Amino acid sequence: MTLAPEKSEVEVPEGHVKLVIDGFEVVAPKGELLIRTAERLGIVVPRFCDHPLLEPAGACRQCLVEVEMGGRPMPKPQASCTMTVADGMVVKTQLTSPVADKAQQGVMELLLINHPLDCPICDKGGECPLQNQALKHGRSDSRFHEHKRTFPKPLPISTQVLLDRERCVLCQRCTRFSAQIAGDPFIELLERGSQQQIGVAEGKPFQSYFSGNTIQICPVGALTSAAYRFRARPFDLISTPSVCEHCSSGCAERTDWRRGKVQRKLAGDDPEVNEEWICDKGRFAFRYATAGDRFTRPLVRDAESGELRETSWTEALQVAATGLAAARDAKGVGVLTGGRLTVEDAYAYAKFARVALKTNDVDFRARAHSAEELEFLTSTVLGTTPDNGGVTFTAIEAAPAVLCVAFEPEEEAPIVFLRLRKAARKKTKVFHLGQYTSPAVEKTFGTLLACVPGGEPAALNALEEHAADVTEALRGSGSVILVGERAAEVPGLFSAVARLAASTGAKVAWIPRRAGERGALEVGAVPNLLPGGRLVSDAAARSEVENAWGLVAGTLPTRAGRDTNGILVAAASGALDALVVAGVDPFDLPDPGLAQRALEFAGFVVSLELRPSAATAHADVVLPIAPAVEKSGSYLNWEGRRRDFGTTLEGTGALPDCRVLDTLAVEMDADLFTQTPAAAAADLDRLGSNVAEASAPTVSAPLLVQPTAGQAVLATWRRMLDNGSLQDEEPNLAGTARPVVAKVSAATAVHLGLDLGADITVSTERGSVTLPVEVADLPDGVVWLPGNSGPVTVRRNLVAGHGSLVAVAVSDGPSAEKSASDRGGNA
Repeated sequence: MTLAPEKSEVEVPEGHVKLVIDGFEVVAPKGELLIRTAERLGIVVPRFCDHPLLEPAGACRQCLVEVEMGGRPMPKPQASCTMTVADGMVVKTQLTSPVADKAQQGVMELLLINHPLDCPICDKGGECPLQNQALKHGRSDSRFHEHKRTFPKPLPISTQVLLDRERCVLCQRCTRFSAQIAGDPFIELLERGSQQQIGVAEGKPFQSYFSGNTIQICPVGALTSAAYRFRARPFDLISTPSVCEHCSSGCAERTDWRRGKVQRKLAGDDPEVNEEWICDKGRFAFRYATAGDRFTRPLVRDAESGELRETSWTEALQVAATGLAAARDAKGVGVLTGGRLTVEDAYAYAKFARVALKTNDVDFRARAHSAEELEFLTSTVLGTTPDNGGVTFTAIEAAPAVLCVAFEPEEEAPIVFLRLRKAARKKTKVFHLGQYTSPAVEKTFGTLLACVPGGEPAALNALEEHAADVTEALRGSGSVILVGERAAEVPGLFSAVARLAASTGAKVAWIPRRAGERGALEVGAVPNLLPGGRLVSDAAARSEVENAWGLVAGTLPTRAGRDTNGILVAAASGALDALVVAGVDPFDLPDPGLAQRALEFAGFVVSLELRPSAATAHADVVLPIAPAVEKSGSYLNWEGRRRDFGTTLEGTGALPDCRVLDTLAVEMDADLFTQTPAAAAADLDRLGSNVAEASAPTVSAPLLVQPTAGQAVLATWRRMLDNGSLQDEEPNLAGTARPVVAKVSAATAVHLGLDLGADITVSTERGSVTLPVEVADLPDGVVWLPGNSGPVTVRRNLVAGHGSLVAVAVSDGPSAEKSASDRGGNA
């Protein structure tokens, strides 16, 4: 922007116009809103409805300014949030125009006619734009003496969002966010005249994963959080910048806390990642860290009683070190880290495995996984960052075409979904290779490339022949293929993705669900990689790491280790003597029974965890670790972007994983130099990156097994709001989860003799589950189940996964019958 005193000669670039605002000449791009141009000049025009990420509405009329065009003033003040700049325009804001100032005062007076004077008890009190602007731009007295309009309150829009209608100034920010950004039916303007209000639209039940954003952007206290309502005042809170720990997007957040407890989380402003939005899981799911069953002291299993007992850190670490050293020197130890660790903690596990335990048997993948996936990650994902041409949020928004493969964006990476929808509303063509038209397909205006579960590789390989328009779109410069972790369940799918990317030139991004997976890959918490992307099998790479770590040459093991499944098989068969388990829930794994046997038959188990899990019952030593809110560190998001955060709350006796492992290693006569997250990060930085070149996988997809009479192919994935343990202690959030139902095609329903809403039983040799059924546009012979919602825990109930054959029948028993507990999975 160029500005100068009025009547100066200013060069106007092509595509720009010159205008005058409050006596200053301004050069602005064509199409820019007046309110934005004024902002860049440093002039703040009061407003309520305007938001930079929402389309203009001109609803509140608070931003009125005086405008002159062609030497003639417009007959009345204009809304600067809807009017675009024009050449020769002269604008006077409230700073220089008595007309604009009077108009703004009049609008404010009208807004306050019915607005309640309950600021001391209002949740917005102390951070309210209406308060601030009433003081700055309102009248000093009121001419209104009648009774104010009132409504019964609060009106529950959902279990999470409550509405106080009399506070609403009808700015329509909430309705525009829901319609434009989230794509969800929310609340609308109802009635007319003095009775106009915001309310629930008839026939459109509210259900949104992003409802909390409407609370945050509401400029008054009309929309409030059921979980936070009347809990604190803004001036009581201490605010700390933070990063969301729930998915791989790494959203910027602000954590507000009081008296040692988190009271709320708000979206941070980060244009490169989450803009100003976060999902409801990231906003509301934080009370798991203060659950009553949290471990705050170490536990050791008593030799006489066989029960876990509280003990000191000194004794617990000595017992753990003795047991692990003995196992290391015998048949060895396996390390299961899970996918929710910070970069620093994952690095400590990778180093602890190699230095203290002398093994490459370490894997972060506490979910379905495969050797093909590891090849793909090594060849295609490892080392990619925004700085070296990797896919980013911005690249998704600018892409001419995006293909989602084995990836349900709204459920698995909600902020990626918002970028996809934003891109699709402009020009991007979005294609989804999946099973049915899910809400994400609808809201991104996507094209569904339907296939049976397990048939995804064949579908990709045949795109050129059967869907040439898709491959043509992907050849556009900047096109992107997004692949989810579910691809690991489909043999040949990662290979097909690599081939498609090579043939079209599209860039590939891998988007896992969990926050720590990308970082764990980069720091070597996998069996074939050392930190920095070095191959275990590369002698020169091993020597480089040994020198950096101060080890004697030849210390590091030379062969790739076992993956998660291999570690469990070895422990269950007696081929490993001990396990180190870090927040891994056996019921997330492909075969929970195998995981249980591995924990049972392993001679010694050390569990580093926050709260009790299925691993606790078999642990010989439990070492409490700190949740994200009680430590510092960083996550590496799916882009490869580092997301640093500091400590919000002082801990309650629990320690970061990296410090626990460092002290444990000292007890085993090894030095990790990871005493603190900062020390671990510095040690990792000194080691640096040396990403190995690797070939993409070339796995052929096996022939699909066709279902027989009474069988179907199972399609399944996790929903954002489900039984995950990181959502515990949040009943309001749980109330907004999507209904737990099974889905089949209309033809399959007819074949089974099902009526809409009837109950269906899905079973395997290992168990069954019964649910109401809904009809969707699934391929015939396919049944869809949520992965871990309500009574359905597919891994635990059925010991099945995406693409498995299951038996399907009309239920004779009650709905939600199950063969195991309702709960399971650590999100």
